[in-house]
Amino acid sequence: MKQVLTVIQIVVSLLMLAVILVQSKGTGFGRSWGQAASFSRRGLEKLIFRSTFVLAALFIILSLLQLFY
Repeated sequence: MKQVLTVIQIVVSLLMLAVILVQSKGTGFGRSWGQAASFSRRGLEKLIFRSTFVLAALFIILSLLQLFY
């Protein structure tokens, strides 16, 4: 059980790292990659911003679960 939690925690941490690195301070998502505004930047930026908090919460929960198992 502890090994499964460790693997899941590693995957979540890598996903969280990728999501954080995609975010650029002060620029929009499309401008940071040099793409045209073919999609709603607000919608995608909002999704990435919220997924950062979800992944961080999941990482904390997994860390706490590892303490008890």
